[in-house]
Amino acid sequence: MTLAKIDDARRRARLGVRHLLSTRAAAVEDVVDAVVGLHATDPATVVLSACARLERPSVAEVEAAFYDRHTLVRLLCMRRTMFAVTAATAPVVQAAAGAAVAARERQKLLAFLAEGVGWDADRLAEVEKATLEALRLRGEATAVDLGRDVPDLLEQVVVAAGKPYETRQNVSSRIVRVLAAEGWMRRGRPVGSWLSSQFRWEPATPWPELDSAEARAELARRWLASYGPGTEADLKWWTGWNLGHTRKALAAAGAVEVELSTGPGHALPDDLDPVEDPEPWAALLPALDPTPMGWQARDWYLPDRHRPRLFDTSGNVGPTVWWNGAVVGGWAQRADGGLVWELLDDVGADAEAAIAREAERLASWLGGVRVVPRFRTPLEKELAR
Repeated sequence: MTLAKIDDARRRARLGVRHLLSTRAAAVEDVVDAVVGLHATDPATVVLSACARLERPSVAEVEAAFYDRHTLVRLLCMRRTMFAVTAATAPVVQAAAGAAVAARERQKLLAFLAEGVGWDADRLAEVEKATLEALRLRGEATAVDLGRDVPDLLEQVVVAAGKPYETRQNVSSRIVRVLAAEGWMRRGRPVGSWLSSQFRWEPATPWPELDSAEARAELARRWLASYGPGTEADLKWWTGWNLGHTRKALAAAGAVEVELSTGPGHALPDDLDPVEDPEPWAALLPALDPTPMGWQARDWYLPDRHRPRLFDTSGNVGPTVWWNGAVVGGWAQRADGGLVWELLDDVGADAEAAIAREAERLASWLGGVRVVPRFRTPLEKELAR
C-alpha cells in the first residue's frame, strides 16, 4: 500500500492553523486545547503563549480562567514537566502521564526523607494528613503558611552534602510537590504578579481515575490532532512514555503510517488531506512555548544551524520569531522593557514588516512589564544587554 505523503510545507501549514498562529482565538480555553497544554514551568510562559494566540491579549483573562472560572489547571505530567491544561482534559492527562510521575515522585520523596530525617511512610502519612487539614482550615495557603501550622514541614535536610553548592532545605517543598502531583492540592493565585512562581495552595480532590492505557490512547489522539503528523520518537519524547506505551497508544488511537521528508510518521486516519495554506503570518513566541517544544525532530520548522543560539544546554528553547511556520529568529527585552529581535534568515521586506507589527502588538499589551525567561538562551542574553 502506498503511504500518504505529507511534506514539510504541508506540516508548516497545519502548524500555523492548528496552533492558532495564523488565526487567533477568542477564549483562552480554546488556546490551551489547541495545543493540548501550555508549558508552565515558567509562569510567564503560560500568559505569553496564551496571549500570542488570543484575539484580545489579556493577562486578566488568563488569570480568570485559572482562579475564577477554574477552567485551567496546572499539572505535573508529561516529561515530569509542569503543563497548564483545561480542567476537562486534566483527568486524561493525569491518567496518561501525571499519575506515573506522581508515583515516582513519592518513591523519591520517601527515599529522601528516610536518608535525611529518618522518616518512614507512616511518619510521612501523618505529616501529610496534618498538612491537608491545615490547608482545609485556611482555605488557601503558601508553603510558608503551612509550615507555621505544621512544624514538621520545617524539618531540614542537607542537600548535596560536601559539595560547593551544599545547602539545607525544608522538607515542606517536596511534600507539597507530591501532594499536588497526586491531586490533593492545587496551585491558586500567585503571591505577587503573574510573573511570580510562588503560588498559594488550595484544597483539591484527585481527578477521576481513568484506565491508563485508554488515557494514553486519548492523549496520543489529541497530540496527533494538534501536532500530527509526527513520528513515534516525537510522541515518545513529548509524553515521556516508554517505547512500548507509545506504540500501543498510537495503535489504540487508530494512527496510520504516513511518509514524511525524514521517513515514516503517523497521523490520524481522517487527517491525511492537505491543509489549505493560511494567509502569511508572523509570531513572537516565548521561551518554552508549546509549538517549538512540540516535537523532538525539529528540522522541518527550525533549522539545526539556529539551535545553538536559540536553545540552552538542557534543550529549553528561548523566545522565537516565526514566519509562515518556520523559526527565523529570536527576541528579548532590554532592561527598560523595550522589545528587540534578530532575524537569523533573510525573510524579505514583507515578512520583516509583519514581524515588526507583531513586536508592536506584544509590546502594547505587555505595557512595559519586563519578562526574563527562567531558562536563558544565548541569543536572548545577547539581545537583552
